[in-house]
Amino acid sequence: MNPLENVKVALGSIKDNFLRSLLTLLIIAVGISCLVGMLTAIDSIFYTMNNNFNRMGANSFTVRRADETIKSSRRRKVSENILFDQAMDYKEKFKFAGAVVSINTWCTGNAEAKYRDKKTNPTTRVVGVDENYFTTSSYELKEGRNFSINEINSGNNKAVIGKDIVKDLFGGKDEKAIGEVILVENNRYKIIGTLDQKGSSSGGSNDRRIFIPLLNAKKIYGYPTKHYELTTSIKNPAVIDDAVSHAIGKMRVIRDLKASEENDFTIRKSDGVLNQLKDMTSSLQIGTIVIALLTLLGAAIGLMNIMLVTVTERTKEIGVRKALGATSENILFQFMIEAVVICILGGLLGIVFGIGLGIGVTVLIDGVFVVPWDWMLLGIIVCIIVGLMSGLYPALKASRMDPIESLRYE
Repeated sequence: MNPLENVKVALGSIKDNFLRSLLTLLIIAVGISCLVGMLTAIDSIFYTMNNNFNRMGANSFTVRRADETIKSSRRRKVSENILFDQAMDYKEKFKFAGAVVSINTWCTGNAEAKYRDKKTNPTTRVVGVDENYFTTSSYELKEGRNFSINEINSGNNKAVIGKDIVKDLFGGKDEKAIGEVILVENNRYKIIGTLDQKGSSSGGSNDRRIFIPLLNAKKIYGYPTKHYELTTSIKNPAVIDDAVSHAIGKMRVIRDLKASEENDFTIRKSDGVLNQLKDMTSSLQIGTIVIALLTLLGAAIGLMNIMLVTVTERTKEIGVRKALGATSENILFQFMIEAVVICILGGLLGIVFGIGLGIGVTVLIDGVFVVPWDWMLLGIIVCIIVGLMSGLYPALKASRMDPIESLRYE
C-alpha cells in the first residue's frame, strides 16, 4: 500500500466517523488558533509600537547632568549643570556617522500666552531649542516650518507652538496661527510653526508648550549656571552603543574630568521602553505557547481515544488487510497517517482562525499586520508532532494484532 493510498483510506475513515473526527479537529483548531492568533497579534502590536518608537526617536540618547552626587578624589560633590558653552562644544565636536545633535533648555513652566482677547492657562511651558530639536524629538510639525539656523543664531522672537496653544488662542485652526504674534510673559513672538498632537507624559501635557530659539531663551531666561540638555539621534540604531561610548569620551573631555573621577553626567537611551516592551512581548509569547500547548495536549488525548476506538471497531478490517498481505508496518503507517491527517486539517483550520484573530486585533489598534509565516510553520509542525504522538500507541496496537484473531472478531 503506497502512502497516497494510505492518505485516501485515512480521509475515508475520517468521513465515516465524521462527527467524532470533527470534534477532535475543532479542539486542535482552537489550540492552533490560540497559538497562531495570539502570537500574530503580539507581533503586530510590537511591530506597530516599534515603528512608533522609531518615529519618535527611539534611536536617540540624551546627555544631562547626573541627578546624584559623585565621587571625586576621595570626596563627594554635586554634579554641575551642563553649561551653554559645554553644550555648544559637544554639538560642534561630536562627529559620528549619521548623528544629529540638538540642544534644548527649560525656560519656565508657568507662562501665560496671550493673543488679542484670548489667553492660555498660566501653566504653559516654554522651552528653548535649536534647529535640530524637532529632528531628534518626537514632535512633528503640523503647519508652518522649523527654525532656521539664522533665527537660532540671532535669537529672533519666533515661536513654534503646541496643539493646546493652538486650541486656546486660535480655535484649533493651525493655518490661522501661522504669522500671528502672541505675547508670552510680556515678550512678543511671531508664530512660524505649529505642532501635531503628542499627548501627555509624566511631565504633564506635551501639547501645552511654546518653543523659542535657543539664544532667545538664553537671553531672556538664561543665567550663568543654567542647565542645557543634549539629544543625539543616530540614523542606524544598531550602532547606538558605539555612539554612546563616543559621547561619553567627548563629554569627559569637555567636562574636564580626570581618569579617577566618575562621570558627572548621565546618558539615557530612548530605547529603554522599547527593550522593556520586547521583554514583555517575549513573556507573553511564552505564556501563549504554554496555554496553546496545554489545549493541544487535551486535543491529543481526545485524538488518541478516538484512534483507540477506531482500532477496536476496525479489528476485522485489520485482519482482512493482513490476510491479503499487508504487513505490520503497513497497518502502523496507515493509522499514523490518519492521526496526522486529522491534526493537519485541524491545524489548517486553526491557522485560518488565528490569522483572522490577528487581523482583528491589528485593525482594533490601528496597527500594522505582519504575516505570521513563522507561527504558521510552528502550528503545522506542532500538529504533525501531536498527530504522531497521539497515533503512535493506537497504531502500534493495530499493527500487533493477530490476523486470525482479528478475522474472528465480531
